[in-house]
Amino acid sequence: MVQLSTSVYLLGGLLGLFMLSPVLMAPTPASMCTPLKTLNDSLSHRRRYMKHNFPINYTIKVHKKEIFKRSNINRMRLQVEGLDELVLQRLWFQVNQGVLKKIIRVMPERHPSRPYTAELERRFKDAEGVFVQSHPAEVFQQELPETIQDTWDHLTEEPDKVPESNWRLASPKSLLDNFCHTMQCLFSECFASTEAQEDYCGVSRWTKGRKKDLQPES
Repeated sequence: MVQLSTSVYLLGGLLGLFMLSPVLMAPTPASMCTPLKTLNDSLSHRRRYMKHNFPINYTIKVHKKEIFKRSNINRMRLQVEGLDELVLQRLWFQVNQGVLKKIIRVMPERHPSRPYTAELERRFKDAEGVFVQSHPAEVFQQELPETIQDTWDHLTEEPDKVPESNWRLASPKSLLDNFCHTMQCLFSECFASTEAQEDYCGVSRWTKGRKKDLQPES
């Protein structure tokens, strides 16, 4: 009888693990996909609003940590063993919150791209709200790995305290390119192709993106 009850408990435990595994393997809650896809739709128009409506070679001043690319994500994954994807997603929101504010700040009220960017920021905040609601409050109180905390601290510095060497110049379009590519990388479950599993963080994606940008505009 004891052996039977032990076997039942073991079987129950294994079934529990199988039921939990989809949750553990899918760090992006399903509720996140709708606002992120809406955001992605808006970002698909970034060439028109962030390139055509600005002078040639126009750049804005951003913190070097705000130039956040897929290569940065992969580097952090290599530097921090077992890095939780949720930590990188939190960092993504922190980075792009600042990026959008800086882009809007340089636009006069009547700039033709201002309504588009303001709408993009609203959709970003909607996605952030769903992200926060989708996780227990304790998640956002956990201590960050040192590498991530260092980046976070730089991003939240007062602008007048940032050394001149930490500022960079970047075009609005390149910043939104990074915004879009890193979103697809970190929330890949929401953008997975039904035909084939794509690696949104892979080198092939970077090369494909560069080639697309180099093609003549219609």
